[in-house]
Amino acid sequence: MSQSRYSGQTAAPAAGGDTTRERILSAAMEEFARHGIAGARVDRIAKLAKTSKERVYAYFRSKYALYAAVAAREYVVIAEATQIDPTDLPGYAGRLFDYFVARPDHHRLITWGRLELPGTATGADDPTQAAITRKIDQLRQVQQAGQLDPAWDPADVLALVNQIATTWAAQPELSEAAAAHAVDPTTAARRAAVVTAVERLFPRAR
Repeated sequence: MSQSRYSGQTAAPAAGGDTTRERILSAAMEEFARHGIAGARVDRIAKLAKTSKERVYAYFRSKYALYAAVAAREYVVIAEATQIDPTDLPGYAGRLFDYFVARPDHHRLITWGRLELPGTATGADDPTQAAITRKIDQLRQVQQAGQLDPAWDPADVLALVNQIATTWAAQPELSEAAAAHAVDPTTAARRAAVVTAVERLFPRAR
């Protein structure tokens, strides 16, 4: 994440193969996902990472800088794991669904940042914004090639597909209700509904 997004706090550069830093990031991922940013405690992170609180601050100047590093890494992992194909948005939605079904804690991590850091400015070098811009550009290109309805703004396309794909991850109480009351209570049925919804809005390119 950029400096501007997280109150000017940045992570210290990491040495190659620094296992202490990796342990800190892994422990922070678990702590932030469980407790959010305000509720997270650096002493708990240090204990889980088998290091000291002082050592954590030697790598990261603040709790917000640590969250920024964890979130930035997570966005990269999501992008690599899901890989948008602008000619097959239903397939992309299915991959997003699969990712967050397997990793609900990762969805919570991102949601905490949205809730606790609203309205923060983003800089031109923000990797998250850069990734979003690339996806919007890809969608615009397939529109120009006649493979996606040009009546849609590509920014709206991306927002709607992402929202549909994460419907169940964002509403765990509905997931519980579906498991108890849906005609087909399986996760496969929820995934099929997501893919079908996106297909009807944005059909695969023929």
